[in-house]
Amino acid sequence: MSQNKIFFLVTTIWVFLLIVTPYTWSQEKAEDWFLKGNTLSRQGRFEEAVVAYKKSIERNPSATVSHFNLALAYKNLNKQKEAAIAFEKTVELEPGNLDARYSLGSVYNHLERWEDAIAQLNMVVHRRQDDAEAHGNLGWAYYNYDKGPQFKYLVIINLRKAIDLFESKNQNKAANSTRKVLEDAMNKFNFNRKN
Repeated sequence: MSQNKIFFLVTTIWVFLLIVTPYTWSQEKAEDWFLKGNTLSRQGRFEEAVVAYKKSIERNPSATVSHFNLALAYKNLNKQKEAAIAFEKTVELEPGNLDARYSLGSVYNHLERWEDAIAQLNMVVHRRQDDAEAHGNLGWAYYNYDKGPQFKYLVIINLRKAIDLFESKNQNKAANSTRKVLEDAMNKFNFNRKN
């Protein structure tokens, strides 16, 4: 092999290593921070978990699961606005992630962003028709929506569906809680038991 070919081969290998190696290192570090965040979350150390997830995201901004877990950590800290932002990023990166859409809809309910909650939760209940929590949250969002015509039937339908699903899963406490909301809605909308 000639000296020029050897020089070219060595140079090519060095360039390849300079380009690929830092990327690989940053990926490993992103995963390390993500795993650290998970450990901290399991320990209930959510403030520290937030820092770890943010460091993971700095190193790999397209890691959907890091954004999702960051949102969960914020939610556990009762920082609903921050949780919404992280869930929104998760949905942006992975539009088909129904867990992220459900969680975002739930957070929107806490923030009293009823229309946004309805948009997210509708997607979930149409794709996961047996999701009691999603039906319950959607019914709650419809119940509180006040920027247009009331969605009386959608409130009743989703709350009844949630109760049925909770009961089928022997989640009686959730069923009873949802039943109280249904009774309030039926009174508010002047529904009798026959409707």
